[in-house]
Amino acid sequence: MAEDGEALPQETGGDVLRRLRTATAAEHERVEETLGLTDPLLTRDRLATVLALMHGFWLAAEEGLDDWAAREPADAGALQWDRRRRAALFAGDLATLGSPGGPPERPALPAVADTDEALGRLYVLEGSTLGGTFIDRHLATLPDLSDGVRLRAFSPYGSQTGAMWHAFRRATRAHVDGGGDADAVVEAARTTFTVLADWCRPAGAVVGT
Repeated sequence: MAEDGEALPQETGGDVLRRLRTATAAEHERVEETLGLTDPLLTRDRLATVLALMHGFWLAAEEGLDDWAAREPADAGALQWDRRRRAALFAGDLATLGSPGGPPERPALPAVADTDEALGRLYVLEGSTLGGTFIDRHLATLPDLSDGVRLRAFSPYGSQTGAMWHAFRRATRAHVDGGGDADAVVEAARTTFTVLADWCRPAGAVVGT
């Protein structure tokens, strides 16, 4: 969704973006159900649990992407990788909630071999910003967060959310059209989503508490 609440255009045709959305739909739904971020009974403690899990995941995901960016700086620049890091925002949000904690545990993610795999991983990370604007609005309505708490990691781009997503889509299509391996992009996205869904399972244990 765009920052103004209007739906972003749906992908059409048989291109790589459509394949990505279809191939990761089940795991995407599993992550959303497990995290429960739009639950009207979401508490501050549950939110802190979710943020800690996501912080650890983003650290692991970004470590692999940083290694790729060092090897493929031109591709990383075209994707604006420096603007897309969010691990530090999750850490900041935890501090805002009074739950900075220590160094988080991280899931095991495969290395990012090339730009195909980087795009697959980024599809998962960047796609989460679309629903993030809804999550931010929902959090603002919760009594447990009614003291003016404002988080940054769910909607890191603010009014530029739609533009950043469109830029990622364009870069992904251009890479595949230029000879990239669409199958590798899709498989990397599926692997990333599977690790994320499994990593988030502890949050499901506190749903409703």
